[in-house]
Amino acid sequence: MPVNSGTYRPVVLVVDDESAIADTLAEILNRTGYDAVAVYSAEDALDISLVSPPSMLITDVMLPGMNGIDLAVRMKRIFPDCKVILFSGHAATTDLVASSNRDGHQFDFLSKPVHPNLLLARLSESLKPGHLSAASAD
Repeated sequence: MPVNSGTYRPVVLVVDDESAIADTLAEILNRTGYDAVAVYSAEDALDISLVSPPSMLITDVMLPGMNGIDLAVRMKRIFPDCKVILFSGHAATTDLVASSNRDGHQFDFLSKPVHPNLLLARLSESLKPGHLSAASAD
């Protein structure tokens, strides 16, 4: 079911160093009414966001170079209205997310593998006006 029938399509940036995951999630989102772009590094995500500011960032926590939490914090500083969903299949990311929470950054979190229906439901909920779970305190 498409997210809306109008011409506006929320821009969603999907970041995962596993290209098959990023590409698949972006394809699912594109088919359901979003304008999703898959990228494979935090650095590429930042570059692309300057050209096409995202409404939503969906990022793996464990990325080479800059991790997904640091990317999310930087993205929120540049685009305060951008919502964030973090996901990971690594147990070690629990400590990173907890540290981020202690630092005042609250982000939605999903465990890999992410079922498309759960992702779509979380995305739809996060993009509703007034949804604050992805907000961060700077």
